[in-house]
Amino acid sequence: MSTTETITPTAGSGGPAGAGGTLSVGEAAARVGLTTYTLRWYEQEGLVAPVGRDSAGRRRYTDLDLDRLVLLTRLRRTGMPVRDMRRYADLARQGRHTMAARRKLFEEHRDRVLARMAALAEDLRVLDRKIDLYRRQEQDC
Repeated sequence: MSTTETITPTAGSGGPAGAGGTLSVGEAAARVGLTTYTLRWYEQEGLVAPVGRDSAGRRRYTDLDLDRLVLLTRLRRTGMPVRDMRRYADLARQGRHTMAARRKLFEEHRDRVLARMAALAEDLRVLDRKIDLYRRQEQDC
């Protein structure tokens, strides 16, 4: 991803260990709701650029790294296939000239999310009707 791209972190996540601080792989994973295995897998799959390391060679995550991970977890949670996440990461690394392609990728994903939400809303209405029916029948017993 380009260094100029900012992703809003989760509410209340705050910064890492103070101004200019970094987090270990375990701390970063906990902050964004991933396992350390998944976080490392994201890096191995090229979904995130390799993060900085300390003098002992341990990964150290910055606020920008966390912001990128939050976006990726949201994309995954909304059902974006890993291949599309990888495509996004590749486009972002290429720079600003790929913004239109990134926007299109997100618009297409948004359309799929909205369709899924509509289907889930209908499913929920069916469940609610059934629950109401059972409540009424229980009262009649």
